[in-house]
Amino acid sequence: MRKILFLICSICFISSSMVAQEEVKTDKPKKEKSNKSEFVNNWKTLSKITFRKQYDELLGFKIDVPVFSEDVKKLDGKEIELKGYIIPTDGYKSHTEFVFSAFPYNMCFFCGGAGPETVLEVTASEPIKYTAEAVTIKGKLALNDEDINQLIYALSDVVLVKK
Repeated sequence: MRKILFLICSICFISSSMVAQEEVKTDKPKKEKSNKSEFVNNWKTLSKITFRKQYDELLGFKIDVPVFSEDVKKLDGKEIELKGYIIPTDGYKSHTEFVFSAFPYNMCFFCGGAGPETVLEVTASEPIKYTAEAVTIKGKLALNDEDINQLIYALSDVVLVKK
């Protein structure tokens, strides 16, 4: 994953001047008839984290370890919906594995000033075609505060939500 993240940073740096900056729209609360997914600005909830310093034996220095708030912990293992942007890790095609960002390609965590809580690893049930436009996906959230080679959030069994 470390190589993939490095590749993403490189691609972002090279292509950030080619991708038009898009207006970031915040997700509005949405009432649903079923309890399958609560889409009340989940990006905002995922941002409710802090970090603590912890010594890493393998690296030989202190690293930032995420400390998830109770609101974030409540989402662990639950199906959630998020609106955001596909950050491809393997070219501009359909993907079953990619990074998903709250911000457009040229403003994401890897290229801009956003934090690690604004991106997550995605494993989709079926390939999702790349687009520079915002899309809505849903899947099962997993939290990561142990493996520094992975992002702090992962979404599995992801499907594209048709709107």
